[in-house]
Amino acid sequence: MPVSLGVIGLGRIAQSLLTPLIDRGDFLPHQILGVVGSESSVGKAVKNFPKGLRVVSSDNPNADEVWSSPIKLLAVKPQQLSEIKEKKEENQQLTEKPLMISLLAGVTLSRLQKLFPGHICVRAVPNTPVLVKAGLTGLAWGDGITSEHRLIVKKIFTPISEVFELPEKQLDAFLALTSSGPAYVAVIIEALSDGAVAAGLPRSISNYLSHRTLAGTSLLLKEKDLHPGQLKDMVASPSGTTITALRHLEMAGLRSALIEAVVAAAERSREIA
Repeated sequence: MPVSLGVIGLGRIAQSLLTPLIDRGDFLPHQILGVVGSESSVGKAVKNFPKGLRVVSSDNPNADEVWSSPIKLLAVKPQQLSEIKEKKEENQQLTEKPLMISLLAGVTLSRLQKLFPGHICVRAVPNTPVLVKAGLTGLAWGDGITSEHRLIVKKIFTPISEVFELPEKQLDAFLALTSSGPAYVAVIIEALSDGAVAAGLPRSISNYLSHRTLAGTSLLLKEKDLHPGQLKDMVASPSGTTITALRHLEMAGLRSALIEAVVAAAERSREIA
């Protein structure tokens, strides 16, 4: 059976995309071909999928079959992009240009379209919570995209994330907040846990309480449709513990540090591009 979905690079994000597509029956395992960098990576990738899904190394002659697929997911590391060569002779067998969906941070549509002129290109920026089906994905469309293409791409990402269609110029800011954001949050959780340990709680309890406080607060903001400032004011009573703690955070410049972190990440993304 011809390959319906070709996947170039099978890291954690790519794997998280494939699993629900197979589970829902959108693609049968034998309709998918994955290409990885080396033979040693084949076994690791195969064990995470149902029987029938083929995974080959990039130096395997069968790897060229990936170019016959109408939809391709490009999920290699950005520094490996120069090693990927479009096989135009395979594309000519297709009745219309195939889709190339890139997950590569900082690689612009312009560059993708120069590297893969036989394809209609799409940039996708998913964040790591897609691994637990709680992600956010930004999409920017290349030239020649159709409404049918849009539906196909969104169908790939919606099982594991909320999808936002954005102008490409906004993807750097989207990445700086959503893709880098989990690292900022992880540092905050770790710091809160450290503070609780310093104040007298055991580490195991401090870690758990930090996680649950963040999760519960996020859910409260969402479910009650509260502005963060509203929730802060609900918690901070006159001369209380919370307002005292907030004074320390303001003096330490936490708010400014987070703002500048997002701006710096966005600027770095533009530099990489």
